[in-house]
Amino acid sequence: MPASWDDVVVRSFDELVTEAASADVTGWGFGWLDGRASEERPPWGYARLLAIRLGEVGSALDIDTGGGEVLAEAPVLPPRMVATEAWPANAERARSLLGRRGVQVIGDLAEAPAGSFELVTARHPVRPDWEGVHRALVPGGCYFAQHVGARSAFELIERFTGRIPYGRDERDPQRERAAAQDAGLVVTDLRTARCRMELYDIGAVVWILRKCVWWVPDFSVERYHDQLADLDAQMRSGEPFVAYSTRHLIEARRPPLPG
Repeated sequence: MPASWDDVVVRSFDELVTEAASADVTGWGFGWLDGRASEERPPWGYARLLAIRLGEVGSALDIDTGGGEVLAEAPVLPPRMVATEAWPANAERARSLLGRRGVQVIGDLAEAPAGSFELVTARHPVRPDWEGVHRALVPGGCYFAQHVGARSAFELIERFTGRIPYGRDERDPQRERAAAQDAGLVVTDLRTARCRMELYDIGAVVWILRKCVWWVPDFSVERYHDQLADLDAQMRSGEPFVAYSTRHLIEARRPPLPG
């Protein structure tokens, strides 16, 4: 039960939806959901492991950095640090947050110079570009990332879109392992986790669907008003909406030059 549950119960459906529909969804922070939703974290602690690795190299590239929030948590960044972000609103936020620490923010992986990074990282990349990662790494360099796994949050997605066939598993970790190896990388670590999510009020649902636009691509409050109203009634009975996120930690290396 969220800390703000009493407040949620007395506020109307329209109040909660209107607030969430106008709230800022730029960047990659989820602080707006505090007290409205919770999610278990994978056991490995990506941000902590990322910070260790960033402190051990002289150059690094962070892919799909969002607003730079995760990268900014690292106490030490390498002397040469570059991040990619294609969405203009997020890129502007990342430049503001990371620029003071000397981080260069570019549009996408294709703009990164080839063979020049000891470490390439990503937290929830839009779509892994394994050939691009291989190209960006120095020989012997490492890719270290946490990816969204197959069928993540499908309980929520299917509540609005209907049943999605199980064939849509392009984020399957074993498929990604194979794709990385096909691109010339050697996968040295692969771990998976399934994490419980709880959404406590309809505002949280509206906000997360606005932020993760690929979940329900045609989402709008007007189009899905009836489904939102039904879900709101369920939540007001004290029953949160439960979904499960899937994550995998993957580490891969570009082989060193022979000899």
